[in-house]
Amino acid sequence: MWNSIQIGDTVIGPGENRKVLLNLGRLPTHTSLELPVFVFRAAAPGPTLLLTAGLHGDEINGVEVLRRLIHNQRLSPTAGTVVAIPVVNVFGFIHTSRTMPDGKDLNRSFPGSSRGSLASRIAHLLMSEVLPHVDLGVDFHTGGASKSNYPHLRCHLDGANIQEAALGFAPPFIVNSRPPDHSFRKAAAQNGVPILTFEGGESLRLDSLAIQEGIDGIRRLMRHLGMRKSSVANGSPRILRGSWWNRARHSGVFRSRVAIGDRIQARQVLGHIADPFGEVEYAIKARGDGYVIGLNHLCVVSTGEALIHVGSENQPPAVEPVAGIT
Repeated sequence: MWNSIQIGDTVIGPGENRKVLLNLGRLPTHTSLELPVFVFRAAAPGPTLLLTAGLHGDEINGVEVLRRLIHNQRLSPTAGTVVAIPVVNVFGFIHTSRTMPDGKDLNRSFPGSSRGSLASRIAHLLMSEVLPHVDLGVDFHTGGASKSNYPHLRCHLDGANIQEAALGFAPPFIVNSRPPDHSFRKAAAQNGVPILTFEGGESLRLDSLAIQEGIDGIRRLMRHLGMRKSSVANGSPRILRGSWWNRARHSGVFRSRVAIGDRIQARQVLGHIADPFGEVEYAIKARGDGYVIGLNHLCVVSTGEALIHVGSENQPPAVEPVAGIT
């Protein structure tokens, strides 16, 4: 039997679409703050797909992906259930901040606690009220700070089901990646729910390519899961088994010679770091063949700064070439 589900105090039956407001507490002004959860249920049984965005309040591309899908009525399934939460970190979104008001990172606060910090309480709310109903999830992110990501999925390719789901989404790249400790992805996996992390664009900027890839990916995934028909074209993702960051070995002014999405070869010059006085310049060389999936747009960098994120269809080389003076 295709049963009703309950989120908070709201019961949603088969064939119903509901907007559920989960109470997050009050602001110092006594203003009540709520988390909007959109639930779309078909009359026919099927899987439950969770779509989340805005765990970091300054990452808005995923918010726009879900907004457009809701606005254009693309999430109503013909089988199964879709649960969409466009803005998980409501506090951070209001303040265009990655973190919560107390400075904590929501995506490093899972599984959370009903008596913990504000971030911990929201994490607990998501884990206790929403996740128990879910079979598969997609969590939308962007590059942080000054970094931009080429659209890709991150997941740990340790099982056929997660890889099959990622191929169903079919982004340009699928990157093999273990989930960070205390992240939503890891906490969900420990509860038997696989989560795909979508990365695309940079914080506080709307990126048209990342948004469109996110929209198309969700439509392809729903078709793959038998939840809804879609005419969107099939993708041809490349599976990247390993990835690494080229870091600054010197401080100075960084200039990139590659763009996100570029294919690169071992020993290729990816950019330069120069002192601001025109006396010396260092070349940044690729450790191996691969694709640029992330790029730091920061101009003035310090030693150790992550500059160029490269994903490879093979495992990354063990030793990074020493940057040469040019």
